[in-house]
Amino acid sequence: MGLLETAITGKKRGSSHAHVVAELGNAIVSGKIPEGSILPGDAELSQRFAVSRTVLREAMKTLAAKRLIEPKAKVGTRVLPRANWNFFDPDVLEWRCETGIDLTFIEHLAEMRTALEPAAAAAAARRATADDIVALYAIAARFDDLAHTPESIAKVDLEFHLAIARMSGNPFMHSASALIEAALSIAFQLSSPASSPDMIEDIAGNHLRIAHAIASRDPEKAIAAMRHVIDVGRSRIQKSLAPADKDQAGTGT
Repeated sequence: MGLLETAITGKKRGSSHAHVVAELGNAIVSGKIPEGSILPGDAELSQRFAVSRTVLREAMKTLAAKRLIEPKAKVGTRVLPRANWNFFDPDVLEWRCETGIDLTFIEHLAEMRTALEPAAAAAAARRATADDIVALYAIAARFDDLAHTPESIAKVDLEFHLAIARMSGNPFMHSASALIEAALSIAFQLSSPASSPDMIEDIAGNHLRIAHAIASRDPEKAIAAMRHVIDVGRSRIQKSLAPADKDQAGTGT
């Protein structure tokens, strides 16, 4: 289950392993378990989560692979500094979103999308097959529906952007798709374009321009069109957050 699907349905993965990973990972990313601290031993954690040591050890291996923790002989399992965390990992991104979304986080996400997605669009303009382009137009056409709900338009949006990542032919682009999904998940929750017919028309037109640029084999137009879509989304989310940020500043929280 992806980050966007989790945001839409509210459902979490249900295995014991997934539960332990999510509870500890969220606590680390939120700061409830501080960076540099030593986690309790296996016996205590197994009892706390009511899981076998085998399940616990597999969960710890998963968290270590995400660079959140590191086991040290004769010391224990240490929580790594934030600079070590793998923010390209979908789970780490999900936990970061769950800790609270602020303007700084939005800006960081937008910066990464601006670095990656226009390049993916340019690569797609050079490498996409005729079938790829037909499929992209089919997705783009589904934006233009005034009956869209926040859920339905978010799913189309994600499908469109992931299609371009695949069409780029660059496996690194596809591997970074969790960033795209995080941004669209935030947009779904805070400022969906489905809230206004005009916004639906705008998002449909903006994404159609990306498809046109790719179909015309024009990398520069593809770059410009993708940047515009990212900038519009960033601006929309920033506006939705601004009143809350001002309220917090006024109360000193």
